Amino acid sequence: MKNTYLLLPLLALLAAPAAAQDTPSTRPTDGQGNWLIYDQPPKPAEPYNPALDGPQVGRGAKTTMGTTYVPLDNDIYRLIDRYAILHGSDELGEIHTSVRPYTRTAVARLAERMLADSSAGLSVQDRFNARYFLRDNWHDTRLDSTINARPDPFLNVLYQRYSDLYSVETPEFSLRVNPVAGLSLGNNDGAKNYSFLNTRGVQVEGTVDQRLGFYAFLADNQMAVPFYVQERVERDRAVPHEGFWKPFKTTPGQYDFLSARGYVTYAAGRHVSLQLGHDRNQIGNGYRSLILSDYSSPYLFLKVQTRVWKFKYQNLFAQLITDPSDKDAAYDRKFLAMHHLSLDVMPNLNIGLFESILSSSRRTDSVVVNGRVQTQQRNTFELQYLNPIIFYRAIEQSVGSADGNALLGLDFKWNIKKRVQVYGQIVLDEFVLSQIRSGSGWWANKQAAQLGAKYINVAGIKNFDLQGEFNFIRPFTYQAIDKYRDYQHAAQPLAHPMGANLWELIGIASYQPLPRLHVVGKGFLVKQGLDPIDQNYGSNVLLPYTTRPAEFGFKVGSGITSYLLHTDLTASYQAAHNLFLDGKLVYRHRTFSGDAPAPAYYTADGGALASIALRWNIAQRLHEF
Repeated sequence: MKNTYLLLPLLALLAAPAAAQDTPSTRPTDGQGNWLIYDQPPKPAEPYNPALDGPQVGRGAKTTMGTTYVPLDNDIYRLIDRYAILHGSDELGEIHTSVRPYTRTAVARLAERMLADSSAGLSVQDRFNARYFLRDNWHDTRLDSTINARPDPFLNVLYQRYSDLYSVETPEFSLRVNPVAGLSLGNNDGAKNYSFLNTRGVQVEGTVDQRLGFYAFLADNQMAVPFYVQERVERDRAVPHEGFWKPFKTTPGQYDFLSARGYVTYAAGRHVSLQLGHDRNQIGNGYRSLILSDYSSPYLFLKVQTRVWKFKYQNLFAQLITDPSDKDAAYDRKFLAMHHLSLDVMPNLNIGLFESILSSSRRTDSVVVNGRVQTQQRNTFELQYLNPIIFYRAIEQSVGSADGNALLGLDFKWNIKKRVQVYGQIVLDEFVLSQIRSGSGWWANKQAAQLGAKYINVAGIKNFDLQGEFNFIRPFTYQAIDKYRDYQHAAQPLAHPMGANLWELIGIASYQPLPRLHVVGKGFLVKQGLDPIDQNYGSNVLLPYTTRPAEFGFKVGSGITSYLLHTDLTASYQAAHNLFLDGKLVYRHRTFSGDAPAPAYYTADGGALASIALRWNIAQRLHEF
């Protein structure tokens, strides 16, 4: 990456106007910010008065900090984001939407503010959603007593709360145990006559001393996928979103795998939290993320979050796998280090800078085996990348390492009159201004950009929202010289699920006609340059850029030009807390242009897919690529 630090002076420019601002009057007035003061024991919570919808100021809060997180779920996070726009989100102690997942405390506080905001004009659906947030995050809210308490628990033990099969709460300890299930059945566009999903598992979550949090999710899965998903699995030898897998029975397109995620969190102080886990993360306000998305399988990571004044600073250190997870064997490792610093320039405007490096410093060791000297390759992590402040490229140069693949960029979010949000991202993988000006299509002009907007309560129609998004990714972006430095984990992209060499237009319309019913329509129009057989035109993140056919002449669509239309209409009915019935209709159509033939794994793409599903404490499994 060359000349990328031209963006760094922006931080100083952004900090200047922010420093001149007074602290907004809307910040929490408890003097604690968003973390708990641990030398002051929490006051006992008083009974909730159902005649009042506000937060009932003066009642004791159980905690002012979240030690666990709301699991990533597109449907739930879409709701959270809409209310963060309507009620504000970036003040200290509230949801910071550029970094996901969100703490349960932040979502609980948002729900309290929803019910307290008399000027919001909440609909019946809005009040239902607020109470859903309160039930689902009961440990962190002072309004859960009446809303969530069940008058007739089963066996006096199970479902004492509507939200949990089994729950415990004492001043020092809380525990939540819930079953997980996902059952779906649909038609298929391949040789098989149906697709299905069968998921069974358990989810456990809790806190200790309001400082320590823990979470575990384990599920067994069998799945038969539409043919376009099978094509992706066969190309990359990876089941989307998952780690190790094996064929289910002997039928092509059917897979068996375990889903396992978990973490522990620790509140190191009022403004600093730590998380060690095996899970996913996401950066950005868009439907897609060009920085870090939740598409890949879970990975081991250490995350440090610092939130003070108008800043939020996240350090993420992760261990990734270089190879597909389709064999029960030892895999090579590589390492990701990432900083993301964001600043509330104004209460409704946030701008962030990020820097990441993917590396695997390979070392050759001599060992004696059966009396003979042999050489072995091993991967090591450069400890200087653990420095949470210094620039990674400077580290790389100072230690004489050429093993890193560095990315740099920015993201922003601007909320306008609590109705509209404009957001975007810029990612620089390589940047040489003279080559960009020349217009020669140099292969190493590797950049990506996103611009999008959300519009809440469109034309005054309550609970009808629209979102539009445009993504642009140059060829060879995220690729590297080998698998030890490319921007992927377990053969799955860490950013956009379709890789690179594309532009994409996304439209999303969501409507909640009834409190328990959500209808969401999504459309994706994608132009992408695909790779002919045994050639690399920069679309597949897994390929090394050394296999490119030329130095110049690359533009988005180079190679086999493909136009993909993917549409999705889903109706979800919440029959009980976190128990959903889904009806889904997907239509896909892909066309090609160019002289070279399309690879076999792209040719059978098209048709209508219909399915029905039952979900219990689990998100939809989406294949939007």
